[in-house]
Amino acid sequence: MSLYARSLRLQGDLRQDQGLLRGPLSARQSYSFAREIFAELGMPRRVAQVELQLAVNEEMTGSHSRAAERYLEFADDARLSRRDRARSRLWVGTALSKAGDPEQAVHFIEPAIVEFERLEEPLDWSTAHQKLALAHRSAGNLHGATAAIGVALDARGSGTPMQQVRLDTAYSHILLSDPRTEAAGLCRLEDAADVARQYGMMHQLQSIRSLRLAHEGRA
Repeated sequence: MSLYARSLRLQGDLRQDQGLLRGPLSARQSYSFAREIFAELGMPRRVAQVELQLAVNEEMTGSHSRAAERYLEFADDARLSRRDRARSRLWVGTALSKAGDPEQAVHFIEPAIVEFERLEEPLDWSTAHQKLALAHRSAGNLHGATAAIGVALDARGSGTPMQQVRLDTAYSHILLSDPRTEAAGLCRLEDAADVARQYGMMHQLQSIRSLRLAHEGRA
């Protein structure tokens, strides 16, 4: 039953990447079933991990303020590991930035970066710099955004296609903010879209399309 619940969680991850967020055969349904089984088995850490993924699912459907509240609760949840609590703190910042409060977001993202360095989690550390770059960009601090995304690019290594798409999308967002780098941003965004299409990352593809449309609207 434990293996079955873990498989359901992985299924939820896959469906979330595919953009199947709510309803039958969705990520939310898979996560909910996994949570029920882990609860019946008396595995509180697994329950908390799945509940954290449900908060991510909520953020991805646009409930940014509600997701930020849930992440803040998980940041101090003793059921979770130090890494998961640090990720929760990072995601508070991500949700706040999307909700239109990038200055406050930075106050959560920067401590998460410090914690990832203590924990020796290079991938999370790099991802946190991506989030910091986007928060600075939303706050109008293009210099800070460029510096932070530069750190993430230097630390990128050989990541998964999903990590590649997320980093390229974030970098494109920064490049599109400056007319001098706009063309490079559009090229990188198209590359990210090609990888997202190839691997069926429909949620990421939708984000790329939204970014392109928003840029065209500003132009």
